[in-house]
Amino acid sequence: RDGLFFMLTAEVSNIYFKAGRTRKVHTIIFAPDIRCVRQINAFLSAYGDLAADGRPIVSIDAREMVRRLDEINPDIFCVPAHVWTPHFSVFGAHSGFDSLEECFEEQTPKIIALETGLSSDPPMNYRLSRLDRCALISNSDCHSPAKIGREANVFSRQLGYRQLREVLKRKDASIFRYTIEFFPEEGKYHWDGHRQCKMRLDPAEAKRLNTIRSEERRVGKECTIQC
Repeated sequence: RDGLFFMLTAEVSNIYFKAGRTRKVHTIIFAPDIRCVRQINAFLSAYGDLAADGRPIVSIDAREMVRRLDEINPDIFCVPAHVWTPHFSVFGAHSGFDSLEECFEEQTPKIIALETGLSSDPPMNYRLSRLDRCALISNSDCHSPAKIGREANVFSRQLGYRQLREVLKRKDASIFRYTIEFFPEEGKYHWDGHRQCKMRLDPAEAKRLNTIRSEERRVGKECTIQC
């Protein structure tokens, strides 16, 4: 009654072993209606405990998940979450992937948008030309309700679910106007370091040292690291 509407979404953590490596990527799932959500839950519950966390871990390959969700309903779409975070994203240094194609293979054309995350914004992402075909969105975490509104997407008019999906697919700048961003320079992923050694390196220093090669050794509570 007060003009506040909700879209049915969830973020899942895909963690699985493939081609000799552990793969880790967070994915946002968008669904058109409750009936569809029930079908999604029934499908994904075979791969993890969906009640365990606000962002449940599922052991299914991200490529296979996209394919199966499309079979449930082609209006479902998936968005790779916070695409530059180191450990759980398609471009993360420790996620097991270096590209959308490596992660989603033949299902890549179904990826119509990417989420920038707190530590990046659209201008930073568009420096990589291979992302030009995708819309860039910014969202507040649905598993962190207290922080809703910290990041948002601005449209020129009210949209239904399928209209919004088409606007993102077409990258229609006349309707999808801009994103509201947390200051990316305040994100925690621009500096390298090692928590237990209380070491922090700015990008120039990390480059000079050829970043951190983590050869760690614990002696009691002590930790040593070679750089």
